[in-house]
Amino acid sequence: MLLKGPTGCGKTRFVEYMAYLLFRSEHSDEERRTVTSPLLTVACHEDLSATDLVGRFLLQGEETVWQDGPLTRAVREGAICYLDEIVEARKDSTVLIHSLTDHRRILPIEKRGTILDAHDNFLLVISYNPGYQNVLKDLKPSTRQRFISIQFDYPSEEEEAKVICHESGAEEGICADLALLGAKIRNLRQYGFDEGASTRLLVYAGQLIGKGIDTRRACDVAICRAVSDDPDVQKAIAELVSTVFPHG
Repeated sequence: MLLKGPTGCGKTRFVEYMAYLLFRSEHSDEERRTVTSPLLTVACHEDLSATDLVGRFLLQGEETVWQDGPLTRAVREGAICYLDEIVEARKDSTVLIHSLTDHRRILPIEKRGTILDAHDNFLLVISYNPGYQNVLKDLKPSTRQRFISIQFDYPSEEEEAKVICHESGAEEGICADLALLGAKIRNLRQYGFDEGASTRLLVYAGQLIGKGIDTRRACDVAICRAVSDDPDVQKAIAELVSTVFPHG
């Protein structure tokens, strides 16, 4: 499964909830005791290698022992392996998942000379934020076309206000104004920066306001300065904050 969408719009939360539901419905009581975790999350980065995912031999006393990586553990146990920001990983890590994501459903473990068949309940989920990576950081068609894809985006103002209320505990009126602010900031994307204010940042602002921080100050540190380092963009966002919260 491939999840695409802007940062902070709920992709990771969706995977966590999906893992909870699948774990409860597809595993017997006995299997639940053997599965270490229903969800193994890997934050991908440029130094992430195939060895990090599959596993390695480690020295333990005077012996050399094998330690499974998160992908191997998920394949064995029937868990969900979530590769967050897959486009940031090295290419050898991406090629590694090909045999797992077609009809073969196998994981070759070259260092042990073995091939591991995937558990029936194993699921591989990857995600990334499209739209601002360069051509060197994009999924190859041979990888992309092995997945079903779900497109995420920010919710409507009304729904986003409910999310902010639930996550931050701030008053409903403040949350509605924060959702309005988020929508206005996202309209600035056409003026030179990659993404608008994520729902995550709006929640952070709501949390600060709920703890007694001045509204404009909370929006400044949680949204304005987090979204961009460009002084002009920060000024434009500050003006929007003043419009939405005229009384501070």
